[in-house]
Formats: sequence, structure tokens, C-alpha cells
Amino acid sequence: MEVAKGRHSMTMRNSRRKSWRLQTLSLPELDQSKSAVLNGLGSLQSRRSYRYAMEEFIQWYCSEPRLALNRAVVLRYRLQLEGAQLAPATINVRLAAIRRLAYEAADSGLLSPELVAGIGE
Repeated sequence: MEVAKGRHSMTMRNSRRKSWRLQTLSLPELDQSKSAVLNGLGSLQSRRSYRYAMEEFIQWYCSEPRLALNRAVVLRYRLQLEGAQLAPATINVRLAAIRRLAYEAADSGLLSPELVAGIGE
């Protein structure tokens, strides 16, 4: 009997992981995470910079058809930033803001920690 219970719980965990990988975040969820990130920043300049970066990303993310927030999506966004010929330092600041957004979404239970770890690489 205990083996059957173990298999069932393993199946449940795998199905939860699978649904997290396919998780697309809605605008309210992204706004909630964005607010939490901004509230955690002490510097007014950092808040301004991160707000701009996250709003730009959210606008792009929501304009794409049903994208799950994962490493591949962040890399696609990075390519778009590079295509806009932004300075490498600007791109890095924007990606740092997106990583913080993803970490906050994971802290809120919206994304899996494993998925967010991949985004942070």
C-alpha cells in the first residue's frame, strides 16, 4: 500500500512541476510581483530604473502569444534588447530587473524555484 501512495504523490509532484513549466503569468500577477520588487528597493533611482525595465518587459511579454516565463523567453527578450542596440550595461540592468521580477513571482508561488534558477543563469 505504501508503495502505491509513494507513486501517487510522485505523480502529483511531477504534474505540479509540469504545470509550473507551462505557467504563463497574467498582467495582475506581474503587477503584483513588480510592486513587491519596487517596495523592496531603497534607492529612488533604482526604483525608477527597475520600474521602467519591468514595465517594458511586461509590455513585451504580454504582447507575445501565450509565453511561459522561463529562461528561453528571457533570452528572446535579451536578443530584442541587443537588436535595439542598447549599451551592454543598460541590457544588464534591465535583465537584473527581470530576474528580480521572476524571483518575486517564485516567492509568491507563481513560478517554480527551479524555473527561476534557470532564468538567473
